Amino acid sequence: KMSSGAADLRQRKKQNCTESDKMAPEERNKENSKLGRSPKYMLIQRFAKLFFGCLAAVTSGMMYAVYLSTYHERKFWFSSRQELEREITFQGDSAIYYSFYKELLKAPSFERGVYELTHNNKTVSLKTINAVQQMTLYPELIASVLYQASGSEEVIEPVYFYIGIVFGLQGIYVTALFVTSWVMSGTWLAGMLTVAWFIINRTDTTRIDYSIPSRENWALPYFACQVAALTGYLKKNLNCSAEKFCYLLVSASTYTFMMMWEYSHYLLLVQAVSLFLLDSFSLAQTEKVHEVYKIYLFSLFLGYLLQFENSTLLVSPLLSLVAALMFSKCLQMNMKKGTFLSRLLKIMYIYLVLTITVTLNFLLKMFVPHKENEHLLKFIEVKLGLNTTKNFTMNWLLCQESLQAPSQDFFLRLTQSSLLPFYILVLIICLFSVTQVIFRRICGEPLKETVKLEDGRIGERPEIVYHVIHTILLGCLAMCLEGTKYLWTPYVCMLAAFGVCSPELWMTLFKWLRLKAVHPILLALILSMAVPTIIGFSLWKEFFPRIMTELSELQEFYDPDTVELMTWIKRQAPVAAVFAGSPQLMGVIKLCTGWMVSSLPLYNDDDLLKRNENIYQIYSKRSAEDIYKILTSYKANFLIIEDSICNEVGPVRGCRVKDLLDIANGHVVCEEGNSYAYSKYGRFCHEIKMNYSPYVNYFTRVYWNRSYFVYKINTVISFQS
Repeated sequence: KMSSGAADLRQRKKQNCTESDKMAPEERNKENSKLGRSPKYMLIQRFAKLFFGCLAAVTSGMMYAVYLSTYHERKFWFSSRQELEREITFQGDSAIYYSFYKELLKAPSFERGVYELTHNNKTVSLKTINAVQQMTLYPELIASVLYQASGSEEVIEPVYFYIGIVFGLQGIYVTALFVTSWVMSGTWLAGMLTVAWFIINRTDTTRIDYSIPSRENWALPYFACQVAALTGYLKKNLNCSAEKFCYLLVSASTYTFMMMWEYSHYLLLVQAVSLFLLDSFSLAQTEKVHEVYKIYLFSLFLGYLLQFENSTLLVSPLLSLVAALMFSKCLQMNMKKGTFLSRLLKIMYIYLVLTITVTLNFLLKMFVPHKENEHLLKFIEVKLGLNTTKNFTMNWLLCQESLQAPSQDFFLRLTQSSLLPFYILVLIICLFSVTQVIFRRICGEPLKETVKLEDGRIGERPEIVYHVIHTILLGCLAMCLEGTKYLWTPYVCMLAAFGVCSPELWMTLFKWLRLKAVHPILLALILSMAVPTIIGFSLWKEFFPRIMTELSELQEFYDPDTVELMTWIKRQAPVAAVFAGSPQLMGVIKLCTGWMVSSLPLYNDDDLLKRNENIYQIYSKRSAEDIYKILTSYKANFLIIEDSICNEVGPVRGCRVKDLLDIANGHVVCEEGNSYAYSKYGRFCHEIKMNYSPYVNYFTRVYWNRSYFVYKINTVISFQS
């Protein structure tokens, strides 16, 4: 039965392709004859529209990449800096990613470089890691191969090549958003407006300003390409050639996206839920949706094999959901239509899928060996108010701005650029239209094969419904965690631009209002041109001068204290030395000097998180002996105290590192509603600067400047003296 059902499915797909291929030219010829236009004239017109649209899309992407490069140069004076000063601009985890790119280029061969990364014991003391798997270094592998294979060593410096690739990907990102909006609305004016809103709201659409090598800056452009291809794939009456092209592009971009970012399967889970809801209400061709599910399965298993058998992908919710959907579909296909069981299954479909998903995910986690990110589950519990904790790592994560609810400034910025009001308008119209369509489907009314402009039924277009559901789900995430706004806001730009430029959306609104004074089709066509033009001119007048001012202003990023520290380490510290300090500083030390460190600014590994918490104790109220034991347990030779952390005056009391440590260590006493830090020991980072016993027995100051104090950790003999 299953084989015959699959054969029927393939046969229907072939029939649909051939029918659409035959029907499309016939319908176009009928329309052309009515308008008195020859097919040759229409072909030239369509080619011209396609050519100028593609030219505008590519030009927008290239101009955005050039804009980012120019802004980066103005901000950091990159071309006039020495190599050390350039590398200091990479902060935190960005420094770690770029340091591995440097190591690959220094290796005698690419194969040797990859081996050293997969068996890395020169980064973190007492720890051998597979850096490629743990830190998802596939972007660095690709960048190093391209740099060496293209013979760019004699043409461009490695750092320029690296950031040039990232800026180029951001150009592709913008181009993909342009194309998505163009495909949905039918006019590349929507694409231009999408790009304008994206750039104007750059603070909320991308993290490229703060962290160039971050994984999402490498991955999200591929996801945008996948969404653009998926938008075209979901369209009705698509000819076979276009459908195959979109299918192949969806396949390639989904797999590439999964390889570039360790959290990619969570974003694909949101997309899979969107497609599941789309299919549940019978608003899209089931065959197409299930083809996308197969792409997910293929990408997950191929990713599992090529990511060193990454068990995280096997226990991911995405795999459980897709497997549940495929199983539920097989049940439906193998039941006779019209029977009681088939009707019951149709009603209980969503409940059945969710039940199978949860059960399957639970079973996979029981039987598949994997490293469970316990801190992630605990964080979700505390974030939702289901639990409380004094744990330093949990509270530190909760204090991070990216993991808090978005501020009012975020919504104010989107409103000032007119993006949020138009997005809400478009979303409301589309939601009402989709609700009407779902109600008609429940009543047994079939969907129209071809939705015409005069029908005013924008909710019957599957690609529109998909984007409405997708942006709502991403919006829910963004309302909880500000860091996820970078996933949501770009598609807000795209959907809002599509809406104001789409005659169908205006026609849907006029159908509800029942306009009689003016012809609704004519008014819809006029508004779809006039409204985006007015928006474009207002944005140009208000924001273009600001963007030009950004590019003309010479900003200065100079950190002489960090430069002096790195210079001292390279000149004075032994090659085998191990440094201990804050994870953010350790990342910079690893990049700029190559010396081994005791911790890294990475938060996807429980062991590294525990290390970070232990080494942060240098800012707590603990004894010199306790700190000494912690540091020597990681074979650290030098300790670096940062004055900015030790004397931190944070905007939110209770979120400073020293406050979180006092809470975790039980050094906080509450009296009459006020909290006081209490311990029989003074704060270590203050006391060690006094140079008195017992601190001088354990630590010897060897270097200091305005921001950093470096101490050599004494040997056991010095300790006993």
